[in-house]
Amino acid sequence: MRATRLAFHTVLLPTLFSMAPAFAVPALQAHRAVYDLTLNKASDRSGITGISGRMVYEFNGSPCEGYTVKFRFVTQIVTNDNTRLTDQQTTTFEDAEGKTFSFVTKSFVDQNLDKEVKGTATKEAKGLKVDIDKPEKNSLELATTQFPTQHLVELIGKAEKGENFYETNLFDGSEDANKVMTTTVIVGKKTDGDKADPEAPALAKLAGDKYWPVDIAYFDDTDKTGEEVPEYRISFKLHENGITRDLTMDYGEFSMTGKLVNLSLFDQSKPCPAK
Repeated sequence: MRATRLAFHTVLLPTLFSMAPAFAVPALQAHRAVYDLTLNKASDRSGITGISGRMVYEFNGSPCEGYTVKFRFVTQIVTNDNTRLTDQQTTTFEDAEGKTFSFVTKSFVDQNLDKEVKGTATKEAKGLKVDIDKPEKNSLELATTQFPTQHLVELIGKAEKGENFYETNLFDGSEDANKVMTTTVIVGKKTDGDKADPEAPALAKLAGDKYWPVDIAYFDDTDKTGEEVPEYRISFKLHENGITRDLTMDYGEFSMTGKLVNLSLFDQSKPCPAK
């Protein structure tokens, strides 16, 4: 289940300080967010009759030190035949200039380690070099692309300018860390927050903040079937300060929702020291 990219698109970055990285970082709030997960819909073919779980996402970092994301995605999936518990734990680090990206993901099924993927991606003159340490050592050459922080910063920048549709690409180290994904992004009209919203208690004083409805579709460029069908889609509400909520993850044969139930705001990092 491709939950990792959802975390990368709910990432919150610290405030833009006096010494900015190569890509301009908006003034956003670092945080820890907790989401309750439930099944939205499932086809008969999927065999899924129920999904429940929780996602915990935590961001820390600064424009001088880089950005760290810790993410855990736990689901209990009920099918016609059995019940399975999945637990995905991911930690990533993206340097402040967006040139290197390290990642490690451990996936557990029924509390047993099923897979571990660990590596580092580095931008080079001709593209992206990915050095994988686990499950076995390997090196890959991929197309030029963005990392998750840059991808989000681009999204917020275009939303602020009123751009409603664009296409870009992304490498986030998910699954086997062996591909660059093309993403198409649709940004809706900025909307006033509603204090009667079911997620308002978790947002607390931020409940009235404006947000954009966003929909992102992910396409696998290595797919040679010729079908222009996304591997999956993610939709969410993106607040002006970067907080993301009311998530829907659509994997084709089934989809699930993630509702914000707890939000902890972290103190902002201190300004970067002058050189």
